[in-house]
Amino acid sequence: MEDNLLRIFATDGVKNFMRRLGMERGEAIEHSMVTRSIEKAQRKVEGRNFDIRKQLLEYDNVANDQRTIIYRQRNELMASEDIAELLTEMRTDVVSQLVDVYIPPQSVPEQWDVSGLEQAIETEFSSTQNIQQWLNDDDQLYEDRIKQKIDEILLSDYEQKSATVGDKMRVFEKQITLQILDGLWKDHLATMDHLRQGIFLRSYGGKNPKQEYKREAFVLFQDLMVNLQQEVIKVLSHVKIRQEDEADAIERQREQERAKEQVNFQHQAMSAMSEAPPESANQAAAGQAQANPEDSAAPFVRNMAKVGRNEPCPCGSGKKFKVCHGKIV
Repeated sequence: MEDNLLRIFATDGVKNFMRRLGMERGEAIEHSMVTRSIEKAQRKVEGRNFDIRKQLLEYDNVANDQRTIIYRQRNELMASEDIAELLTEMRTDVVSQLVDVYIPPQSVPEQWDVSGLEQAIETEFSSTQNIQQWLNDDDQLYEDRIKQKIDEILLSDYEQKSATVGDKMRVFEKQITLQILDGLWKDHLATMDHLRQGIFLRSYGGKNPKQEYKREAFVLFQDLMVNLQQEVIKVLSHVKIRQEDEADAIERQREQERAKEQVNFQHQAMSAMSEAPPESANQAAAGQAQANPEDSAAPFVRNMAKVGRNEPCPCGSGKKFKVCHGKIV
């Protein structure tokens, strides 16, 4: 009766019955009542395990649906040679969302935060726009036309930037989009895993954990798609195309040519020295030493007579030099 299966799932009547029988430890149990109780306990365990697997599968189905959407979008990006149209749609959505934050739909001009919108456009798109001047020049300029005008300006600026690069810009756009998509998807999976580990606590508040998980997973996935659009457009808008000045390019080419000529001159000089006879080489070395007297080492001059090892030490101790100050330590 100490078995976990019977301890958890067996009834109290079976436990009391086994105590009354007084069976010894290790004795075989062959009573039909005990056998039926064990079978019922096993069915309960199997049903419990099935419910656990079923519940786990329901949670996984939520992530699988989102994974299908992400992988389909990623495959479309991989197969596309030009995603300019997709980026245009992303830019339009991002501009619309940004304008709605500072200019709420169906609001009066007194509720508009124009300065905040100008600062946000400069931060997100690296573009300076005087929206207040637009409003002063046109009294009929409302949020829809503001969105359209900002979108047209940003699209024109980006097309001019892309024209200086050419087809390489298409490859760069695809690489940036895939890189951002992969990074956001990894973070999203980690967030979903943390959410599933603690979602059971919602049951203490009288809520269905599975329904709460599906609802919050949907909200997180929507945030993922919005962040994808914002990050891609922000990175591409802040990209600076560096153009080399023609004068700098010419000067760099001249420096390379001068360096090449100097290397060739040194090579020719070394070849001439290697081909010259030894006497000429020695004369050239002597001439170089005379030309640079400072570089040659000066001889060492002793100021006093050299003291022999067996001579008295100059210090006046009376000992030999080799056992006094000339002693080798």
